[in-house]
Amino acid sequence: MPQIIPIRDLKNTAEISNLCHDAQEPIFITKNGYGDMVIMSMDTYERIMFMQDIHVGLDIAELQIKDGKVEDARKSLAVLREKHGV
Repeated sequence: MPQIIPIRDLKNTAEISNLCHDAQEPIFITKNGYGDMVIMSMDTYERIMFMQDIHVGLDIAELQIKDGKVEDARKSLAVLREKHGV
């Protein structure tokens, strides 16, 4: 469940840092009762960015398959072996 805290609670930076690391997910900051910012630990940010890169790569691969931009694996390996003398 996402954690939501008011902006006035950002005064205690050490506590907020611990909260970010313990939550292991983004924390939503509100201002006057409305969403204003999102904060997270570096580990959480890197994990989210890594997963986003994977999803983008999968989307590209699915489009390439749909467009017929694929080759037989054995044929591709044979070309690589010949090219590199393996």
